[in-house]
Amino acid sequence: MMRKILLIAIFLVGITAFAQENNFKIPDYKAIEKAIQDKNSSYYYPKLIERLVKNDTLLTHDDYRHLYFGYVFQPKYNAFWRSPDEKKLREFYNKEQLETKDYDEVINLINHSLSDFPFDLKQLNFLGYVYHLKGDDDLAQKTSVKFHSIINAILSSGDGQKCESGFHVILVDHEYVLLNVFELESKSQSLVGNCDFLSFEKGKYKVDGIFFNIEKMLENEMKGLK
Repeated sequence: MMRKILLIAIFLVGITAFAQENNFKIPDYKAIEKAIQDKNSSYYYPKLIERLVKNDTLLTHDDYRHLYFGYVFQPKYNAFWRSPDEKKLREFYNKEQLETKDYDEVINLINHSLSDFPFDLKQLNFLGYVYHLKGDDDLAQKTSVKFHSIINAILSSGDGQKCESGFHVILVDHEYVLLNVFELESKSQSLVGNCDFLSFEKGKYKVDGIFFNIEKMLENEMKGLK
C-alpha cells in the first residue's frame, strides 16, 4: 500500500541530489528562533502555523524552513512523538485496497494526528492519496504541495554526504520517509556524533549511505531526562 501511495507524491529530484554540493543551507537555529518569536516578523510562528493548517499555498520555501526547523522550539515538540491514531491507521495501511466507506474515517484520523503534530509526513502523504481516491483534487493537490514543501525544506538543509552536512530532521521517521521517496533501502543505522547514518548495501547505489543530523532530537531527549 505505502509504495502505491508514494507514487502519487514523488516528483522530487533523483538520487543525484545527494551528490550536489553548495546547494544547501545549514539551519541557523538561533536566527530561526529569534525570527519565529518576533511578533513583527513574517515568520512569527503562531501566524505561520495557522497558515500551514489552513493549507495556504502561498507559503514560501523560507516559510517552510522556519516552520519545520522552528518547531523544535515549540513546547509541544517531542522527538519521540507517535501518532495517537497509529494503531487504527495501520489497519488501513495494511489493506490491499481502501474501500469507499473508509475514506472519511481515514481523513478524520489523519487530520486528528496532524492537529497533534503537523509534520507527520507519513500520514500527510497518505492523506493526499486518500483525497485523490475520494476525487477531491483540490485538497489532494494542496496536501501534496505541503508534503513536498516540507521534504524540500529538509533536503535544503544538507547534502547527506557527511555528518557536518547531514540532512536536518526533527523526527527519526522522517529519515525513512526520505528513503521511501527516493526508493532506497537501508542496511543498517548507526549513531555518528550528532547524526544518524543509514548505510546501504555496498555498490547498490551511487552513495554508501546518508547522514541525518539529529542534534535537536538529542537536545530534546536530554531535556526530557532532566
